[in-house]
Amino acid sequence: MSRAALLVLADGRFPAGGHAHSGGAEAAVKAGRITSAASLEDFCRGRLHTAGLVASALAAAAALGVEPRELDAAADARTPSPALRTAARRLGRQLLRAARVTWPSAELDVLAREFPKGAHQPVVLGLAARAAGLAPEDAAHCAAYESVSGPATATVRLLSLDPFDATAVLARLAPELDRVADSAVEAARRVADEGADALPAASAPLLEVMAEAHAAWPVRLFAS
Repeated sequence: MSRAALLVLADGRFPAGGHAHSGGAEAAVKAGRITSAASLEDFCRGRLHTAGLVASALAAAAALGVEPRELDAAADARTPSPALRTAARRLGRQLLRAARVTWPSAELDVLAREFPKGAHQPVVLGLAARAAGLAPEDAAHCAAYESVSGPATATVRLLSLDPFDATAVLARLAPELDRVADSAVEAARRVADEGADALPAASAPLLEVMAEAHAAWPVRLFAS
């Protein structure tokens, strides 16, 4: 197992398309819900314990070798918003392109054939981690980190927030991120015995509602 591979996969410069998505931050900024580092921290904390937890568990389960079709269906069931499902598949398709070049794998090739329009991003992330020789814990941490780092980076651009303050938000959330990743892996390990129902289904209705509104904007900086 290579920790360097984890750094590559989690790096914001990895060409997986995440830079074009705000994780709901753009809509939250426009609605006045994110106005400062403090409100960004509140937003990221909520996202981490809902969408982040779900994504982490899906990624960990994929890294454990759970059938991708089962996980993709589970991801669909946990994503009520059509706009977010579309975004997740676009991100999954882009991540898969990058992962197949970086860590060639028969499993990734099969995934590309079975999901020509893209599988959900956390499922692809888990298989990419598996191809890179990483553990389920690594996949879970990567997914959890992405759930908060994307909004933090986007808010720097949207509000001209001091990047030092945005990074400090991520640092303060680190202990919670560890706990979310641990819970996600624990749930993922139960899938073999209990099926996909063992995966968390934490909901964030406001994120879903804002995503639908955001998708209808004629002009926006981020895709989601």
